[in-house]
Amino acid sequence: MTPPAGKVLRRGRRTVSAAALACLAALAFACSCDAIPSGPAVRKTYTVVNKHPHDPEAFTQGLLWHDGRLYESTGLKGASTVREVSLEDGKVLRSRALGGQYFGEGLACDGDRLVQLTWQHGKGFVYRRETFEPVSEFSYLGEGWGLTFDGSRFILSDGTSNLRFLDPETFAVVKTVQVTSGGKPVGRLNELEWVEGRIYADIWQEDIIAVIVPDTGEVEAWIDLTGILTPEDRAGHRVDVLNGIAYDPATKRLWVTGKKWPVLYEITLRDLPAAAE
Repeated sequence: MTPPAGKVLRRGRRTVSAAALACLAALAFACSCDAIPSGPAVRKTYTVVNKHPHDPEAFTQGLLWHDGRLYESTGLKGASTVREVSLEDGKVLRSRALGGQYFGEGLACDGDRLVQLTWQHGKGFVYRRETFEPVSEFSYLGEGWGLTFDGSRFILSDGTSNLRFLDPETFAVVKTVQVTSGGKPVGRLNELEWVEGRIYADIWQEDIIAVIVPDTGEVEAWIDLTGILTPEDRAGHRVDVLNGIAYDPATKRLWVTGKKWPVLYEITLRDLPAAAE
């Protein structure tokens, strides 16, 4: 809901008028539409079916649901964690901090283990899911952004158009796939989630998610999340970009959030009508 015209909302030391927020929302919609490449991919939109509180200080870098529990990886040096979070009230149930030199990134689960990336240190951490006890570490080249598990391999994004498929025991790269839409590379692939045989990847600094065919890297659909973080929900918070996708295959529930967003949104998806030729 848009606040009444003329009402001033406070964000820390800044004041933002409702009219300005409305203009920003309109601009965001235009930018998001422009950010979706032209091509044969289906376009989807969303309906919010539930809202849950989310820690507004959590710089979300990875999000997942496993066996009835919600797990999250947070970033920023000195504030990076892996944590279990209550879906109902957003409270942190347990947490393990990374060393102060590390910037936490993507998070994935292969059953008994949680695997967390770091941004620029080329190092990943493996924990026992039930206790967060460290199990091992591994190395990789370049940056770590997003991570998911397809049932047999981990899949890593590094901010480019490439996805790396990793052996779950050695974490060696077994193959690399370039993500494309209409024959053009799709860069800035960020947080990842495995959803019904497809890779969902949010695009850094955009309110869009690419639905990717894992074998070919082709984007078969774009999910436009324009406007999901409403002026009402963001009021009083210093929010950052969309970043966080979680899926429960048992109930088909899908959640999204962002860095320092105060809300975790449960959404359903529907296709948009095809654009006229």
